[in-house]
Amino acid sequence: MQDLSGKTAVVTGAASGMGRAFANRFAREGMNVVLSDIEAPKLDDAVAEAAAHGTRVIGQITDVADGAAVDQLADLAFGEFGGVHVLCNNAGVAEAPNPDFISVGAWEWVMGVNFWGVVHGHRAFIPRMIEQGEGHIVNTASMAGHLPGHSPYTASKWAVVGITQGLYNTMATDQTGIGVSCLCPGWVRTEIAEASRNQPESAAPPALYEPTEEQQAARAFVKAAIDGGMEPDAVADLVHDAIVNNRFWIFTDLGMVEMLREKHASIVENRNPEIFGIVDLD
Repeated sequence: MQDLSGKTAVVTGAASGMGRAFANRFAREGMNVVLSDIEAPKLDDAVAEAAAHGTRVIGQITDVADGAAVDQLADLAFGEFGGVHVLCNNAGVAEAPNPDFISVGAWEWVMGVNFWGVVHGHRAFIPRMIEQGEGHIVNTASMAGHLPGHSPYTASKWAVVGITQGLYNTMATDQTGIGVSCLCPGWVRTEIAEASRNQPESAAPPALYEPTEEQQAARAFVKAAIDGGMEPDAVADLVHDAIVNNRFWIFTDLGMVEMLREKHASIVENRNPEIFGIVDLD
């Protein structure tokens, strides 16, 4: 879809960070935009910001882990605008650290938003997008979807990468007219590290514990990397370009992509992978 003006985009996780930047980028392109998020005050601000570009913009509070809520979002978007041409399954959270092992509650929360949110988006929107004969799906995964990590966040993003590539194959094989892109950002200046502000009580780590030296170093590294990361507006430009040029992979950090060579080489050569860590304490 090279001409987006007058068409409609739906963005989840749109109250802040990359989702908010996507909404503004689409509005500047002349698209109608439906923003959804779980945080009401921030969503109101994001809707007003996007609407200032002169297109029609509406917001909907949505917990994407709830299939019925995503159905309502789809009904709203198709009902108000008659079609949805771009769907960004972007809502995402990351668990708070746990000194011993991640709780079942944290697994359920993170997988519910990051993985099931994408699944519900596919189920609620894609059949109607196929009926209209054109559209584009952008699923927000992560470089964490390609690199090792024993966490709900990593598991959810590996799953998103897999089902997104599978969707791409299906949409192309069936000649649906629906394009698919998989966004795998590296470090981006967002509020993902503060996602615990929205976590249910069941996902919270123990109230008091002493983090290890490695945990403290990892937290400091991640915070500094996010604070120095790519601006969300720059990611939004990459997403726009991928839609209009029908590109599947969207990477923000080619240095991180280069790190995948060793992983793929170990697979081809049938050998154990190298040990990977984001922080070196030596």
